[in-house]
Amino acid sequence: MVKKDLKLIGVDLGGTNVRAGLVYRDEITDLKTRAITSQGHADVVLEEVCETIEAVFKKDVRGIGIDVPSVVDADKGIVYNVANIPSWTEIPLKDLLEKRFNVPVLVNNDAKCFALGELHFGEGRGHRNLVGMILGTGMGAGVIINGKLFSGTNGGAGEVGHAPYLENEFEHFCSGRFFDREYGISAFEAEQRAEKGDPEALKMFAAFGSHLGNAVQTVLYAFDPEIIVLGGGVSKAFRHFEKPLWLNLKGGFRFPRSLERLKIVPTRKSNIAILAAAALCLDRE
Repeated sequence: MVKKDLKLIGVDLGGTNVRAGLVYRDEITDLKTRAITSQGHADVVLEEVCETIEAVFKKDVRGIGIDVPSVVDADKGIVYNVANIPSWTEIPLKDLLEKRFNVPVLVNNDAKCFALGELHFGEGRGHRNLVGMILGTGMGAGVIINGKLFSGTNGGAGEVGHAPYLENEFEHFCSGRFFDREYGISAFEAEQRAEKGDPEALKMFAAFGSHLGNAVQTVLYAFDPEIIVLGGGVSKAFRHFEKPLWLNLKGGFRFPRSLERLKIVPTRKSNIAILAAAALCLDRE
């Protein structure tokens, strides 16, 4: 059993801000957020990240986990071409932070961290095989097999969003991009309209749910998880696309007995990104 009475720090690096939280016994006991100079020099952004960590750092912290929206060499802790931070083309983040804070540092892609966060702190507790799917501006996924994060040989396991689909790829139909491209509105606006019962908005989510069902079928054939947890901004509208998602699965998936055991739920944990980053340290244990 992994001990969760360790003090850990989770860091969520986005394209415009960075958040750092002190995690202890499943709770975030201190949280700091600051804007970053995303168009600035690499060293400027790094210092802003470090200052945010320092604001919550305690002498008995046992590890730091950080999630980033980029390709990551998780073994070496190097991040490549971080989204919306042009200067971070190749940053040895693990080494730099370990020299600064003198504790173990784990780095990984934000979608992979999300899956770990749900396994240890959220809807995935009690499960061994899980897929976490982030439905935001893009679409990403993390895969848990037998209770451990599975990244694949090159860190690309679970990147279902880039699998070919129709005339493009799944990401263009199973993320916020779908609403922008097909209907000229944001996913948030579509959700607001759907909440008021707008029939056109409900049709949008019916189409979205059907496309997502095809992506989920791909996940099921590849990994056969017990539970799929949805995160990201679009997941907040889950009740509007849950039914068409399941209609797609029940009408097209070839192994109906598997569907009887499958759970698909949205994340319910606040600040899951912070907990998810800290979960990298638990996965190492």
